[in-house]
Amino acid sequence: MATQAEANKQRAAQAAFDLIGAGATIGVGTGSTVNCFIDVLARHPGQVVRAVSSSEASSGRLRALGVQIVDLNDLDGIDLYIDGADEATAQRALIKGGGGALTREKIIAAAARRFVCIVDESKLVMRLGHFPLPVEVIPMARTLVARALAARGGRPVWRQGCITDNGNHILDVHGLSITDPVALEAELDQLTGVVTVGLFAARPADQLIIGSAHGIRVL
Repeated sequence: MATQAEANKQRAAQAAFDLIGAGATIGVGTGSTVNCFIDVLARHPGQVVRAVSSSEASSGRLRALGVQIVDLNDLDGIDLYIDGADEATAQRALIKGGGGALTREKIIAAAARRFVCIVDESKLVMRLGHFPLPVEVIPMARTLVARALAARGGRPVWRQGCITDNGNHILDVHGLSITDPVALEAELDQLTGVVTVGLFAARPADQLIIGSAHGIRVL
């Protein structure tokens, strides 16, 4: 029997699926809520024909359904990108990267004409930062970046054993209270050795679909 959180994710995933036209090419993210969305796709063969995927894990699940995985370089953009988040605000700013796919997720979000984020209600917060902020770094710059993050009041922890699909490391930054996510995203992106930061604020979600025991709420 599904937990309440799982049921909430399933509601949000179904609502996102209802936005897709038949035979669509879409962007697909990574994580437990996205897995619920892929489960919905499995019940509707042919609804999505092609997809740009943010991770090898999602690509494998989609291929198993007969969905063709395409290279973003072969497209002139994506109409719709569907992904989850580790935290989200009512202003649709997000923390992403708990699954380690933040760089590819950010690339697809930038290419998408519409970015729909699906979450269960526990992910909605007043202020970002309770969830540790993932920062993808070039391996040789890990301690260099960690010192810079610590100087800004964070407590960076190397996610040991995690190598991203891009061959990089992740620092999870604890102890941040993010009052201006757009400014912090821009600042951290400028640190030498940072590939990208898991703040999605400069390009937030266009639509946030929140699943709860009472149904769906859309921001």
